[in-house]
This record gives sequence, C-alpha cells and structure tokens, in this order.
Amino acid sequence: MGRILAIDLGLKRTGLAVTDPLKIIATALETVETRDLLAYLKSYMARESVERIVLGFPRRLNNEDTEMTPHVRQMESTLRAQFPDLPVNLVDERFTSSMAQRAMIEGGMKKKDRRVKGNVDKISAVLILQSWLESAK
Repeated sequence: MGRILAIDLGLKRTGLAVTDPLKIIATALETVETRDLLAYLKSYMARESVERIVLGFPRRLNNEDTEMTPHVRQMESTLRAQFPDLPVNLVDERFTSSMAQRAMIEGGMKKKDRRVKGNVDKISAVLILQSWLESAK
C-alpha cells in the first residue's frame, strides 16, 4: 500500500505532506526549496511507496487564475512526465495559508515558530491532503 503525497508549491519553498500507508492520517513531511523539489521527490519515492500525488491548485475567489497558477500547471506537467505511473490530482487550495495560520494559533504554536514560513507551507500541504482525503471518501 502506498502513501499519498501532497504538494503546496511555492516560488521559493514547497510544503509537503503524506498520508500513513493506510491513507487515514495526513501529516506534515517537509519543506524543501522549490528548486530542489524533484530531486527530493525522487529520493523520497525511492524509499517510500507513493501511489498518488495531490497538488494544491491556486484560484481566486472568482475562480480566475492567480499569479501562481501557471507555475502549478507547469509542475503538474513535470510531475506527470517524471512519474508517469502516478496519478496527479489538482486540489483547490484557496484559504489554506490562512487556515494553516489559524491552526498553528489554535494548536498553541509559539509566535516565533508561526513566523517560520516553512511551517505554514507544511501545514498548508496537510490541509490540501486532508481536503483530498475527505473528498475521495
């Protein structure tokens, strides 16, 4: 049984989350420099069984593209080419950053730790993955 891996793509950093092998719980995995993302994914997938990639898809409230949308579409194409046996699903990621901030506050994370952008990226990836898991049920 493989895991599901979620990606919250950013221009500088990318947040990653994965499920447990039974695909019940989404947990934060890592924040990596976006330029190193493919190398990280190849290394991770050599160690762990992954059966699907879930990629956060940014849209505005009026459903128009954001400035990040073309980068995500390019990453989707790259992932499909690099990992042709894995399905790649796009998941609406509106509000994930604000929800991640709120989750950190409600979880009691110290202000100093909430300022670390990588923490927001990882938690956003968890929220994207959790959203996909709930919609797949």
